Amino acid sequence: MSDKTAINIDNISKIYKLYNKKSDRVKEALNPFRKKYHRDFYALHDVSFKIEKGENVGIIGRNGSGKSTLLKIISGVLTPSSGNIYLNGKVSALLELGAGFNPELTGIDNVYFNGIILGYTKDEIDNKLEEIVDFADIGDFVYQQVKTYSSGMFVRLAFAVAINVDPDILIIDEALAVGDAAFQMKCINKINKLIERGVTLLFVSHDPGAVKRLCKKAILLNNGSMVKEGNPEEIFDLYNAMIVDTDLSNTIVHQLESGQIQTTSGTGEAKVKDIVFIAKKGNPEKMFEVGEPVTLKVSVLINQDIPRLVLGFMIKDRLGQVIFGTNTFFTGQVLENLKQGSEYVFNIFFNMNLGPGDYSVATALVSSETHFENNYEWKDYAAMFKVVNVHNILFVGMNWLPVQFSIDAIPYGI
Repeated sequence: MSDKTAINIDNISKIYKLYNKKSDRVKEALNPFRKKYHRDFYALHDVSFKIEKGENVGIIGRNGSGKSTLLKIISGVLTPSSGNIYLNGKVSALLELGAGFNPELTGIDNVYFNGIILGYTKDEIDNKLEEIVDFADIGDFVYQQVKTYSSGMFVRLAFAVAINVDPDILIIDEALAVGDAAFQMKCINKINKLIERGVTLLFVSHDPGAVKRLCKKAILLNNGSMVKEGNPEEIFDLYNAMIVDTDLSNTIVHQLESGQIQTTSGTGEAKVKDIVFIAKKGNPEKMFEVGEPVTLKVSVLINQDIPRLVLGFMIKDRLGQVIFGTNTFFTGQVLENLKQGSEYVFNIFFNMNLGPGDYSVATALVSSETHFENNYEWKDYAAMFKVVNVHNILFVGMNWLPVQFSIDAIPYGI
């Protein structure tokens, strides 16, 4: 392995034996003809990649894709079933919340305990202790037993140990998802300093903003196999394309198939023939960035002559709460004297100023401002879409308002 290489993963596989019954394990062990009573489950299957020293790499994928298993193998917690792994440098890993902590020991004792596990001497830990305690910032709790800690205290201390022991390779598994915003920012700033110093970072997260902020490269795993590696934006586009048609609609599809929800009602004189979102690049999409300009195109077919037509739509969150709604009556664009067989395309332009999450669109074709009178068609879940915060725009709540601040200083003493 080259001196410039920090991590080399060569055809790593991790196989678990799954038994239908506990007794099958004993039967297999005692069977004189080596009969198999298990089936193999590949948590990882022939994964290979190379990371150079100083590279910052994000590992992404759905839950169960093998991310945590891979990091545990790299950090030495698990051994692979096959393949080889080569590491060049001292590894510090923050895998699971409080992993390696003894709940009966105090925070200080656990700092020394974890430091020794990482290969440091007591004198080296003595020199780092003040820095670690200051970073954790949990006050006098550092002298209390860890079993009395909240989850936030756990991660503060664990993170403080992991990133303040001068590692060559730093491995982080979703740890930034825990703790308040101030602590998360503190961690990111510290990681950036380590990156500037040349530390190799392997980072697992579902947060596109965090990965793109910290990593120059990303690797996508799916069902234990490596799908692709490349720049984070490209890999997250691929990842989101994989999940948008499953995570977004699995629950709704199940409800539709089981008849739990009624999606369409009305007399049928007019019907929505097609509905599609057009992204800023001009392509039909189901996933959008916060603030991205979009066009919602709704094609309507007139099945019988009708005197008036109003199109309305509502955007709902995943819980069915209405986020926004309007119609052509409100905008003064009511159509009149529509003939059977005619078609109309309504182009609705707006910016996707929504918080990250899953949403649906409901449409209404009526003759007035409400859907209670002459309801030609009401359609729930006419379209579904996802909003992602690709550029890590900082705000809270369901809606993003692109505000600007103006600050006037008042002279002292006036």
